[in-house]
Amino acid sequence: MQCGFCQPGMILSAHALLEKTASPSREEITAALGGNLCRCTGYTKIVEAVQRVARSEDISKGLVQGPPAEGFSILGARARKPDGIGKAVGELPYTDDIALPRMLHGRILRSPYAHARILSIDLSQALALPGVYAAVVGADLPKAYCVIPWTPDETALCTDKVRYVGDGVAAVAAVDEETADAALALIKVEYEVLAPVLDLDTAEKAAGVPVHERDWKGRPRLDNLCKEVALSFGEVDEGFAAAAAVVEGEWFYEGSSHAPIEPHCAIGTWDALGRLTLYSSTQVPHYLQRALSEVLEVPLDRVRVVRPAIGGAFGGKSEPFDLELCAALLSKRAGRPVKILYTREEVFLAHRGRHPMEMKLRVGASADGKITAVENDLRLDGGAYHSFGMVTTWYSGQLLTGPVHLPAYRFRSRRFYTNKPCCGPKRGHGTVQPRFALECALDELSEKLGIDPIDLRRRNALVSGDETINGQSIPSLGLLQCLERVETLSGWKERRGKLPFGKGLGVACSMYISGTAYPIHPTELPQSGVMLSADRSGIVRVACGAADIGQGSDAMLMTVVSEVLGIDPDAVRVESQDTDRAPVDLGSYSSRVTLMCGIAAQEAAMGMRQAMISALAGAWQVDEARIGVGPGSWFDLQDPGRHVGVAEVLRLAEIAAGRPLVSAGGFRTRKLGGKYQGGTIGASPAYSTTAHVAEVSVDPETGIVTVDKLWAAHDCGRALLPTLVEGQIEGSTAMGLGEALFEAHTVDSRGLLAQPSLLEACLGTSVETPPIVASIVETIDPVGPFGAKEAGEGPLHSTIPAIANAIHDAVGVRIRRTPFSPERVLAALKEQGRC
Repeated sequence: MQCGFCQPGMILSAHALLEKTASPSREEITAALGGNLCRCTGYTKIVEAVQRVARSEDISKGLVQGPPAEGFSILGARARKPDGIGKAVGELPYTDDIALPRMLHGRILRSPYAHARILSIDLSQALALPGVYAAVVGADLPKAYCVIPWTPDETALCTDKVRYVGDGVAAVAAVDEETADAALALIKVEYEVLAPVLDLDTAEKAAGVPVHERDWKGRPRLDNLCKEVALSFGEVDEGFAAAAAVVEGEWFYEGSSHAPIEPHCAIGTWDALGRLTLYSSTQVPHYLQRALSEVLEVPLDRVRVVRPAIGGAFGGKSEPFDLELCAALLSKRAGRPVKILYTREEVFLAHRGRHPMEMKLRVGASADGKITAVENDLRLDGGAYHSFGMVTTWYSGQLLTGPVHLPAYRFRSRRFYTNKPCCGPKRGHGTVQPRFALECALDELSEKLGIDPIDLRRRNALVSGDETINGQSIPSLGLLQCLERVETLSGWKERRGKLPFGKGLGVACSMYISGTAYPIHPTELPQSGVMLSADRSGIVRVACGAADIGQGSDAMLMTVVSEVLGIDPDAVRVESQDTDRAPVDLGSYSSRVTLMCGIAAQEAAMGMRQAMISALAGAWQVDEARIGVGPGSWFDLQDPGRHVGVAEVLRLAEIAAGRPLVSAGGFRTRKLGGKYQGGTIGASPAYSTTAHVAEVSVDPETGIVTVDKLWAAHDCGRALLPTLVEGQIEGSTAMGLGEALFEAHTVDSRGLLAQPSLLEACLGTSVETPPIVASIVETIDPVGPFGAKEAGEGPLHSTIPAIANAIHDAVGVRIRRTPFSPERVLAALKEQGRC
């Protein structure tokens, strides 16, 4: 059969298709070319050419491709991310894409034991191997560090003992990875193996050698307790005594890993003047820069961190890691650049993922559904090191007091060391697990009291301007709107409790911070800085150290500046990748970037706007109040026919100033939180809220749970970029679905990781992901930039309990342990005689 490439008139057909469809699919192209599915070289070239033309035409439309919100020029418009095309076509480099001249490759030798003392390390044979340029051990980097400055308990490589299977012991740099791996095999390490601590009960008993025999202050320790917090608010005992119904039980949330598509990667290189440049796929360039300076004992001004594009992080790249410190030192020793790229197994070993958490929860309510008291006793499995553990311990209790009102609340939270990969800040840090328990308990309460689960949450809902029982001020909160939205969209009233056996609906809600009010490293300096500089060509450059990890923070900065200045977003250039070129931002964690960097950008842009207004008013010899700012042009409010382009206004401002036009803005910490020890932890300038409804099908014969549809309503303040907000809602919800049904990060009886690859990790894929209806609720927060607050982490929390509650509606069983595996569901069904 003659292929489409050879058919007469095919080129004309391709042009005709482009006139009808801006971005044709391969199938549409095939149909236009005669329906032939030939894959010959010529045909493939034509397909690629047609798609390339379509892409270039689409790009020419600009970043913004929809109308803005009412009253704005840019905000609220449908727009693509400025780096989207570059990522899609492979033009944007990730760290592993970078190859520096004379670059070596590093590898890290990792412990085969979960718990052992290091008696000796012999590097001689490894160093003698041709192609090996340098090798280092823990004694070469002995200074302990931690992202939390008060709890340094980790070194780049182990100095005295290993604390989990995979702990780093030595590192080498060689001409290629194969030689480096061969060198690792030649390193001789003598261990004294110790009994491992692999579960919470063993950790609490502390019968053997502790995971850490000294605390971070160097004092001897005999137990494995990492951190304990206990707080009480209101009359808890009286609240339970007055309750008409009480739900009490134990829930367990299994740990899980972030599993970003891009593995961690770092490249260290030193210049002739002794200055370090480190390329890294990090979420926190500033904190990494500080750690490199402290551990390597190099002045901060001689350390530069460059963050190329990042292929996912979700909290898993939000602190310094061994590969960054080792790449830096190996490069210094070898006199060449050194790259270290984690294998997929090393990503799972580095971990810093969700804490396994045991929760003994009690909730009481009056007959009319008003919560009277809540008590929670939590044990956290922290793994081998501290990481963000101090904060996690506080968050697990402090961030449970909204969006439903708790009039009396008491919690105790204890984090234990174990000989497992270190846990840390996974998306929704510290609060996803207790939210699962509380929202499931509220569902049980509603059943006991005969109250609709949504109505019970309505009766206890906090609203804008409220303060939680533990002193968190809430400027805006849209829980009632979120509940109404998912109730309507899901057909809750008509369908809940009325579906056939095996099908059910469940609801849950949550609240999350928009950044932490106080920085990790206490300082009076701004948490975020933004600098603008205008070019006479009409371009405005935005410099900010915020890490765009895929969430779209560069797009947010571009949009805020565009709105204030009336400039086309295509004329805004964001520089956020280099600590030498951008002012400090503390990093992309705790959903802080939109609010904090956004406020800094808004302040900087308003400064430049004022200079532009003054210059244009002077040029036109009119009062400044007559200057209007519109999309793409500035005009006279009393004579709208008199207008000028933004580039001309920028030139006038530069002439008036007699120097390049620059401005700066910052986000400064306000005093927030309760007036008690720990009252500032969990305090935030603003809080988001989310409501989910899940629809599931449960097979009573196999226990398999299928999520058929998810409705998510999220209060993000004002949606600056609705498409990106919806993407965050969908991404968070999909991640929550994976944690609910599939994911676990566990070890066997020897401490060996049970999920060392993507094959064993059982991550949810597009096949398991149901339709997700992402609905934006806008409360217009009085604190955030143009009323915006977080959207990246909050929508995850309530996904899991909504699914659990839907399982109960479907088949009448309560699942109190994640993941909701077929075996676990089937066992619950059998226990209650339902299968």
